[in-house]
Amino acid sequence: MTTETKPLSGRIALVAGATRGAGRAIAVQLGVAGATVYVTGRTTREKVSEVGRATETIEETAELVTVAGGEGIAVPTDHLEPEQVRALVERIDRERGRLDILVNDVWGGEHLIEFDKKVWETDLTGGLRMLELGVKTHAITSRLALPLLIRHPGGLVVEMTDGTTEYNTRFRNNFFYDLAKNAPLRMAFALAHDLKDVGSTAVALTPGWLRSEQMLAAFGVTEENWRDATEKIPDFAVAESPVYVGRAVAALAADPDRARWNGQSLSSGQLAKEYGFTDADGSQPDAWGFIIAKETDENVSVDDYR
Repeated sequence: MTTETKPLSGRIALVAGATRGAGRAIAVQLGVAGATVYVTGRTTREKVSEVGRATETIEETAELVTVAGGEGIAVPTDHLEPEQVRALVERIDRERGRLDILVNDVWGGEHLIEFDKKVWETDLTGGLRMLELGVKTHAITSRLALPLLIRHPGGLVVEMTDGTTEYNTRFRNNFFYDLAKNAPLRMAFALAHDLKDVGSTAVALTPGWLRSEQMLAAFGVTEENWRDATEKIPDFAVAESPVYVGRAVAALAADPDRARWNGQSLSSGQLAKEYGFTDADGSQPDAWGFIIAKETDENVSVDDYR
């Protein structure tokens, strides 16, 4: 991709929660498209967050953005602390004078999920922490970053979550997790209402079954041999790399007609069909399509959804 063909050259993005997984991939793919990307998170080369993974840092993410063709800028930020978020936005304003793309991807609550427990059986402290990480962080960041984003028309806000609005009519197995992952869907809907009259767009976006660093580690595989995990869980064959959802965000940001999606719940597989991008291996997995189809047909083939 040459400088002349980079569709996001001159655009300024903030990916909140870009240490690893989808957030990192989104930042990198925005960089591939030429954007300047501020990447935030709590794990740095000097300090590790409660997630407990020191193997991925925001500095590394920023370097990957720059290598990909953009400009990556790492800013350690705890998005539960309004003053830190305010300082981050003021820095972006001071250095760039604009914000075109906001991706709310802060999470980090996987270690708190207690599956197959009733709400009265779960740890209250852990449950409330999930809501802080997955809901409160997004609300703080939107409140403080949107005044800069709406300064110029055409801004894009992406609320990252797990599951589409269609799928999340089902119970997501844990009371607090269900709340944490449905809230961004409603946030995108509400933000779309506020943004429509100022020429900006808000959407909710979910990857499918994501081969994040944590997921691969849980299965004891790497990105190179991830298919070995299908011996234990055949449905993992529909999984996608983080690159896929990163390309989804880059495609949305580069679409001059993206306002048609305002307020909607989108998935990486859905947008791949719309914009024509593929995962890193050239496939176009549709994990949510597969998951929903399998509810009514146990014999549905993964091959039909990638």
